[in-house]
Amino acid sequence: MIAISCGLLGAFLMLRKMAMTGDAISHAVLPGIVMAFLISGSRNGLTMVIGAGLVGIIATILIEYLSHKVKLQSDASIGITFTSLFAVGIIMITFLANKIDLDQDCVLYGEIAYVPIDLWISGTGQIFGPRVTYLALINLLLVSGFIYLFFKELCISTFDKEFAATIGLSTVGVNYGLMGMVSYTTVSSFEAVGAILVVALLVVPPATAYLWTKSLKRLIQLTIVIGIAISFFGYYLAYFLNSSIAGAMATVAGFVFFVSVIQHRKEIPFFKKKLAEETA
Repeated sequence: MIAISCGLLGAFLMLRKMAMTGDAISHAVLPGIVMAFLISGSRNGLTMVIGAGLVGIIATILIEYLSHKVKLQSDASIGITFTSLFAVGIIMITFLANKIDLDQDCVLYGEIAYVPIDLWISGTGQIFGPRVTYLALINLLLVSGFIYLFFKELCISTFDKEFAATIGLSTVGVNYGLMGMVSYTTVSSFEAVGAILVVALLVVPPATAYLWTKSLKRLIQLTIVIGIAISFFGYYLAYFLNSSIAGAMATVAGFVFFVSVIQHRKEIPFFKKKLAEETA
């Protein structure tokens, strides 16, 4: 479910040349997580998502401001924003939560193997299953609903901003909505898969699918299929190797991408001709 959610958002991030914004947000939300923890006293619950989500939106606004108002290049804006906010979060942990079981490792790196034992238990003692599963399902429904309702607006603002502005479409509003969903998806996925795998699922499946098709709907479909395949094969690779599940999934994602690159290279006429000449 997390792979599908990340893939749906990642497809539009990639087409907008904002693929690494997900990485920036995943690190920039650390101050919000610390503040939410200090307020609620727990790493679980709605407070954590709200705190991190608000800082994620602030990070998005800062990136947009530096890119469009200050006229910095987008990669520089992303780098400045996420390193600054991430550093502030580490300082807050050092001074405000140094005696509490809260550090950048437990915040940013999840562990999928622990999902089955993190149960949702009602006040009467009834067990409803893994808590993270419900969070992932809610996230998937929200992301799918957002893409379905604003698909036309996302397409227009992605491929032709000038035309979107001409017809009165708020490209800034659509962009903030997309970034808000990226923030929520990143934060809600922390406990299960961690920031590293979230970034991999945001970037690699859409980039791989882009090598095989230039149709947007087909791109989204392939992204979902690739994300699901990466999740399953990565899990069983980790099982056989007795290694990190998130690491194995990210490794499978990279392997699938580079295999696609090699195959795509063969499909390009220039390389086909060159390969034939080399063979001859």
